[in-house]
Amino acid sequence: MLTNSVDDASDAGRPAGQNGEPRLETDAEGGALSCRLSGAWNTRTVARVDARMRTLEAQDGLQRVSVDLSGITSLDTAGAWIIERLVHAHQTRGADVTVTGESEAAKILLPAVRDAVEQDGESRPRQKSSLFVSLLERIGRAMYEARDDIVYGAHILGATIGGAQMKLGRAHAINPAAIINQIDRMGVGAVPIIVLMSAIVGAIIAQQGAFQLRYFGAEIFVVDLVGILILRELGVLMTAIMIAGRSGSAITAEIGSMKMREEVDALTVIGLNPVGVLVFPRLVALMVGVPCLTIVANFAALGGAMLIAWLYSGIPPEAFIDRLRDSIDLSTIFAGLIKAPFMALIVGIIASIEGMKVGGSAESLGGHVTASVVKAIFVVIVVDGMFAIFYAAIDF
Repeated sequence: MLTNSVDDASDAGRPAGQNGEPRLETDAEGGALSCRLSGAWNTRTVARVDARMRTLEAQDGLQRVSVDLSGITSLDTAGAWIIERLVHAHQTRGADVTVTGESEAAKILLPAVRDAVEQDGESRPRQKSSLFVSLLERIGRAMYEARDDIVYGAHILGATIGGAQMKLGRAHAINPAAIINQIDRMGVGAVPIIVLMSAIVGAIIAQQGAFQLRYFGAEIFVVDLVGILILRELGVLMTAIMIAGRSGSAITAEIGSMKMREEVDALTVIGLNPVGVLVFPRLVALMVGVPCLTIVANFAALGGAMLIAWLYSGIPPEAFIDRLRDSIDLSTIFAGLIKAPFMALIVGIIASIEGMKVGGSAESLGGHVTASVVKAIFVVIVVDGMFAIFYAAIDF
């Protein structure tokens, strides 16, 4: 049997456990190690026994380790860390470790430190894996993030609709001024850029279509091309993309900056629903504004196409309008307008999700604003393709 003791008492003639100094007594026999700790194990004192504890951690070949904490008079996080380090070192080697005599403080601190140690181990850089495994890992993480975004988006949509329904009878529930203000910012304010971009795109389509159809002597059919393409697809798609870049980024930046300044938490503290206060007016404004902007974009694109058809192909506006009346019907117009509310919901929900995910740094805000625009444009294009497949399936 081998017995060791570390006594760092600075006051001569006084036991270590009584003068606040840490004391460590060990008893090793065969493959068993018994440790009895006493005194104060805190930030000021644990440095005196750290070297001895590291020596005990390095001992190998032990089958049983018992740690008695009944003599500890003071324990904080530093002391708990050293004790947990000893326990963890022998547990990883397969030893049977038992801890006895825990005080109330030890019962709280030791599990907390143990969790921190495990999280630290998980966050350490892992050994580099192959390119294929890294690719699969990225795909898996992206799938989990997409799942979380879908669940949180459903929560935002449900909270927005449910909260509005529950508070319709209360005067302060829905603020018309906030909704009108958002419509002015996201709808009316976007009219110039929507008109400009749509007119340019319509003109380009008309010029390229007329240039190709000229070889077949069918330049008049450029009116059919422009009318169907813009009214069914490009009008609403360009509007949604422009709104995602203009208004979606603004929503993410506004909510994200409020999250950084803890204003979102303040709304929760005073009993308000942040989704109802921040997201609902913006979603309503987008639901109203995007269909209206889609109509504006359609007229602007057709106007640009009409001008280019007149100047480039010699098709007068009267002939353009007559041919357009014959080539389209109400189903062509509504095929594009039906998509507009869905595009508005997609842009608003994705922008709100990314805004709520902003952390406490400017880098986080910039990253989530970028992610908001990229995700919204991607999902808008995917949904537009799904609508096209659905329309073809039902012959609409």
